[in-house]
Amino acid sequence: MNTIITFMKRNYKILLVVTFLSLSLLAFKSNYANSTDPDKDKLLLELLTFVLEKGHYSPVTMDDEFSKGVYKDYLEALDPSKRFFLQSDIDEFSKYELELDDELQNKDLTFFDLTYTRLMKRMEESKAIYKSVLSQPFDYKVDESFNTNYEKMPYAKNATELTERWRKQIKLSTLSSLVDRLEIQENNGKVDKDLKEAAAPVNPDAAFQENANQVKKEVAADAGKVKTFEELEKDTRESSVKSLDEYFGFIKDLDRNDYFSVYLNTITARFDPHTNYLAPEEKERFDVSISGKLEGIGARLQKKNDYTEISELISGGPAWRGKQLEAGDVVIKVAQGNQQAVDVVGMRLDDVVKKIKGAKGTEVRLTVKKVDGTIKVISIIRDIVEIEETYAKSSIVEKNGLKYGVIYLPKFYIDFENKDGRDAGKDIALEVSRLKKEGVNGIVLDVRDDGGGSLSTVVDIAGLFIEEGPIVQIKSAGKRKEVLYDRDKKIEWDGPLVIMVNSFSASASEILAAAIQDYKRGIIIGSKQTYGKGTVQNVIDLNQFVRSSSAGDLGALKTTTQKFYRINGGSTQLEGVSSDVVMPDRYAYLKMGERDVHNAMPWDKIDPAQYGVWTNNKNFNQAIANSKNRIAQNAQFQLVEDNAKWIDSRSEDYVYSLNIDKFKLAQKQIEEKAKKYKPLQNYKNNLKFSSLPYESEVMAKDSALKEKRDRWHESLSKDIYVEEALNVLDDLQSKAVAKKPMDANLKSNKLVKS
Repeated sequence: MNTIITFMKRNYKILLVVTFLSLSLLAFKSNYANSTDPDKDKLLLELLTFVLEKGHYSPVTMDDEFSKGVYKDYLEALDPSKRFFLQSDIDEFSKYELELDDELQNKDLTFFDLTYTRLMKRMEESKAIYKSVLSQPFDYKVDESFNTNYEKMPYAKNATELTERWRKQIKLSTLSSLVDRLEIQENNGKVDKDLKEAAAPVNPDAAFQENANQVKKEVAADAGKVKTFEELEKDTRESSVKSLDEYFGFIKDLDRNDYFSVYLNTITARFDPHTNYLAPEEKERFDVSISGKLEGIGARLQKKNDYTEISELISGGPAWRGKQLEAGDVVIKVAQGNQQAVDVVGMRLDDVVKKIKGAKGTEVRLTVKKVDGTIKVISIIRDIVEIEETYAKSSIVEKNGLKYGVIYLPKFYIDFENKDGRDAGKDIALEVSRLKKEGVNGIVLDVRDDGGGSLSTVVDIAGLFIEEGPIVQIKSAGKRKEVLYDRDKKIEWDGPLVIMVNSFSASASEILAAAIQDYKRGIIIGSKQTYGKGTVQNVIDLNQFVRSSSAGDLGALKTTTQKFYRINGGSTQLEGVSSDVVMPDRYAYLKMGERDVHNAMPWDKIDPAQYGVWTNNKNFNQAIANSKNRIAQNAQFQLVEDNAKWIDSRSEDYVYSLNIDKFKLAQKQIEEKAKKYKPLQNYKNNLKFSSLPYESEVMAKDSALKEKRDRWHESLSKDIYVEEALNVLDDLQSKAVAKKPMDANLKSNKLVKS
């Protein structure tokens, strides 16, 4: 989940560990001026342990228990499906299980070096294994099975046992693909995609999941061609080889620094799940995710074996505007301005990205192989690229003669480097203003799947809906609490309000929902509870603690420095925010919240802040009661609940038959069960959603944006949750409001002290 970050913008304070850290800068002076990579790694260990001990909200003791946790998590991170390391490797590693805390204090890299070297060796051996396994046809008549419960699976005792594990895992993947191909061919190219996906084996391994995705493309391309069983069986093996080659090509792109980052993050995760080391590239990606913008050409890249391919052009970016670069083009060379072009074939994806990105106004020349096979040199002037998917958007819908606005906020974004840049607070205010001009009678603010972002924007957004008052309380370790207020008496919108949440609404989303709920300003509808992340992180640049070093960029540490609390005093940590109206959720029974994460910080409470509740809500309780009654009687919601229980039961299915007849029978049974839930995919709410006038004008010139908005509006027209949110807005209407939109600047609403 994304984090809440506090900065010294708009008078919000940043927790600077200057008190502790500035006194010790000399401890990290130029000892590493001529450092090698191991020396840089030792410096990182020293910096991380120092900053964590002095700056974390609740530092943990680095003892044997700490060491055991790091040991377990690190090995799981390196080999989650237990198909690289042998039991003999683990036996050798185990002598370090209680020594990692000592190694950390002594900046000792022995354990890391041992595991890294061994992993590289085992991965190289695995290439020969999968190529050998896939060189011969599988016998799908043999009665055998494969258990995908990797957590409880022991490590292979020897190379023979490991090869057998690879064989069975690959056989499961190819068997699933083969059955799909056979069924599609038998049905003249027609197959129910939704049922096939519902019945697909649960396979957490990225390489084999990619194989499944590849099969879908190949099956579509082969539609209409009749092939023998032997030909289809061969196709599945060739497809699997291709996918595994690409997977190991990605692995090849990772270097020692990438694996060391994994090691560092198993150390930081022992403090809490949201304390992370950010390597330089990760720090850059984090900044982009928070601001929603970058400087470059506006193209997404992906690696295909040794080649870098354009996967998507970002709407409005310089590459998109230039109309020369296309998705599917392969980048062969990159040149800066009129400099010599550099061959990027075989280069790491991150390194190719670095060469293509650059400052606004500079030129980059790409030599690309076009989809038709021609070679072309394309000149692009870099610019600011705004990632449209990051930003808030709104839609209008008419229902029962009334007009409502739906605002979707994917993230609480902000540009800390530019006070005039876009941020979620300003954008939501603008969307609310636009909706008011259209005469809406109520607003739905959708923060489902919104993992958080900037704390300051939460205060700004909540302040749009109340006159003034506290929004959130913050507590730093050993310090008194701080209360963040909305001090602007203007109410941008005082009409009916619904906040939509789900179990992936986290952090900043939970602060907003909690504040609106505590004020009784709007109704919270969604999952039983939100994610449950009640901690605040700050990003600390590690380079600031090193002087005169040639070690290069050391990255940053995102560490938990504060906890936040509702204005009623309760924490959202672990418990999240409970919805006023609980709507059945397909994933309600799966363990995916903060409470299910290792090392999560505990729940607690502090004294409440002084605040008053909203009084212009006489239909408030009745609207909640009406919604609960509708949901209880709604057959579609009952089906969602039943589906959720089925999904939960399937999550315990680990054993799959590798006999084709038994596999087919099992998949058929699952597909038959999945038919019951087909109406969930086909549901329509018969509501028509449309863009606001200003956006319609933009879309007339921007076909890519129009396509994105059309897809969004289509998804809204199939969304039973949005439909119920609009039903709640109906119930919140007063007779006067139903005739005439509410004036958002009315001052007659009174607050009652609680």
